[in-house]
Amino acid sequence: MSQPHEPKAVAAISPDDLVACGLPLHEAHVFHRRLQETLREVGSAPALWRIVSKELLHPKHPHELHRFMYNSVYKDWDHERQGPPPIWFPTQEIAWTTNLGRFMEAHGRKLLGSLYYDPIESYTIMQKFSVDHPELYWPLVFNELSIHFHAQPSSIFVNPTALCPAGTWLPGAVLNAAESCLLPRPSIGKSDANNAIIVRHEGSKSIRMMTYAELRSSVSQVANAVDGLGFRKGDVFAIDMPMNINSVIIYLAVILAGYIIAPIADSFSAPEIATRIRISKAKAIFTQDVICRGGRTLTLYSRIVEANSPMAIVVPASGDSLQVILRTGDVPWEKFLASTNAMSRPWHYEAIQQPIEACTSILFSSGTSGEPKAIPYSHLQPIRLVEDAWAHLDVKAGDVMIFPTNLGWMVGPLLVYSCFLTGATLGLYNGSPLDRGFGEFVQDAGTTILGTVPSMVKSWRKSNCMESLDWSTIRLICSTGEASNVDDDLWLMAKAFYKPVIEACGGTELAAAFLHGSLLQPQALGAFSTPSMATSFVILDDHHVPYPDNQPCLGELALMPTLGESHTLLNADHNKIYYEGMPLYNGMRLRRHGDMFERTVSGFYKSHGRVDDTMNLGGIKTSAVDIERVCNKANKDVIETAAVAVPPAMGGPDQLFIFVVLAGITGTQLTAEVLKETFTKLLKAELNPYFKVGSVVIVNELPRTATNKIMRRVLRSQAINAQKLRNRL
Repeated sequence: MSQPHEPKAVAAISPDDLVACGLPLHEAHVFHRRLQETLREVGSAPALWRIVSKELLHPKHPHELHRFMYNSVYKDWDHERQGPPPIWFPTQEIAWTTNLGRFMEAHGRKLLGSLYYDPIESYTIMQKFSVDHPELYWPLVFNELSIHFHAQPSSIFVNPTALCPAGTWLPGAVLNAAESCLLPRPSIGKSDANNAIIVRHEGSKSIRMMTYAELRSSVSQVANAVDGLGFRKGDVFAIDMPMNINSVIIYLAVILAGYIIAPIADSFSAPEIATRIRISKAKAIFTQDVICRGGRTLTLYSRIVEANSPMAIVVPASGDSLQVILRTGDVPWEKFLASTNAMSRPWHYEAIQQPIEACTSILFSSGTSGEPKAIPYSHLQPIRLVEDAWAHLDVKAGDVMIFPTNLGWMVGPLLVYSCFLTGATLGLYNGSPLDRGFGEFVQDAGTTILGTVPSMVKSWRKSNCMESLDWSTIRLICSTGEASNVDDDLWLMAKAFYKPVIEACGGTELAAAFLHGSLLQPQALGAFSTPSMATSFVILDDHHVPYPDNQPCLGELALMPTLGESHTLLNADHNKIYYEGMPLYNGMRLRRHGDMFERTVSGFYKSHGRVDDTMNLGGIKTSAVDIERVCNKANKDVIETAAVAVPPAMGGPDQLFIFVVLAGITGTQLTAEVLKETFTKLLKAELNPYFKVGSVVIVNELPRTATNKIMRRVLRSQAINAQKLRNRL
């Protein structure tokens, strides 16, 4: 008989319920008996779920059973009073083996005194300490990473000024971030013999390994070849390639040699490529002839030509031969490398040492003006990227980290620096991450840290392509880029024996996540458990007044100065975008981020989308204006459009709604379905091949303000209400 404090829905489960979830009758009776035994041992829902997920549920079980058990355990959970229900719980054994746990055990008592108890109990105190005492926190972190200073910084942080509201970090430091990636560091377990990269090509069962010694030699050869092109130090090289072993080598080589790299995502159209080449003032571009993915061969070089790029160095997608005919002046990869043959030591390169503020790369982040913001990265940003991954993703020597992405997105550089500055192994899959072949690579590579984007997880679950794979080596999963769907994340955790999903939310201009999960805290589906280490922010009310730190609230998030955040933009007014109109807090100007966040009663955080008209589609930020510009020219009968992003009822990536005003010409064949297909094709061709229109709504007119601005918030509310109505029907 159930105790009064037991989850009543679980006590009422019968073997027939389990059979309905897909369990064979005999297994259902065994599962039911073990469940009843567990109920007699524990009373609270979290304690019950801890045992059910660890001892009863298994990846082989149907997802219907995982979902049924999770919903049953937490059926009576009061979300308003208790916050999101926890799904993963840290133990002291886990805590003591993490980077941050070991760090806290080594330094916690000295830094926190009597406030230190253990890594789990004292985590929030240590997080606040890392913000309040950067001069003590950061030097200790440097000792944990493979960062080689040729000149030590004169200080850690110089307070903000009116001209530099972000403050100045590590002034006087001299280093080369790429060199630090390549040097051995025995104290953290990083040696030349460690595997730096593990690679598999789509359709192959073989795996290629590259050690740190081999990586250093290859990067050095490419750096020597880059010098042979005759450009001046500080010139910009663009790179538009998939993230593979060659693009990673090129990325490091350009920085090692004292030039600047401007990565461009390989999904962009020719006009988008041309825009980024123009903004960065690239003197040359590294690219690939074709992209082989999902059984298809997609041309890439032709897009570079259409973008009217400068000289291109073209890498073959496979083998030594190119599948395209080059323009006059373009250089095949083999000839480019052959330029080092006459050198006495082509496999050796002395890194160009630079002040920490010297620009090393240019990343692009979409803004609301129609042109991407060009964000210079210096040798400082890699330090922030790796510290973030070290503290929250627990990356260390011996790990294998795989995250399908591109160097044109912030996650690409994050992977490079997170692996190579900790001694971990970077896993690269040359093919589609949506197919079973990718899942087999995750299995065969012994992946310990898997990075995902919610839309990718949704595709895996829908196609069932990862069925029966062994992902038992995974110890944590990182999810970023979009809002997570609760049921999809439950499915994903079940595939990895309920290892935690660590949510991350940041920005290219911050070189880090400001909200994260932690292995030292319980985790909930689709929620963030903590501000990142060394990061501080406030949530503002409608009058731009910060809510108290411990108060549940919903409002715009604004940041305090953080190591690694941008100081300038190449093509926009940095101060106007991030600081103009923002209030002071503790004597410092708050930095605008532009997202709405909720702090729940239990201290978890949830994203509520953009404050402005920027939207996140498939992990790519774009503006309503950009979407509307393309849709407005779809047909002569389209008078105007308005684009809004709407979160699904169960969470997950935003869906794109387009409201359309038509000319009203008699006999027009423009239905909502026809427009949906037309808009999707245009957006894929002109903005990004991953964009997709969720719904089209034809209206007589668009709601406007007194100053004639489209009221997209009104349209967004209408779309949400329409979605709720469809769900009820």
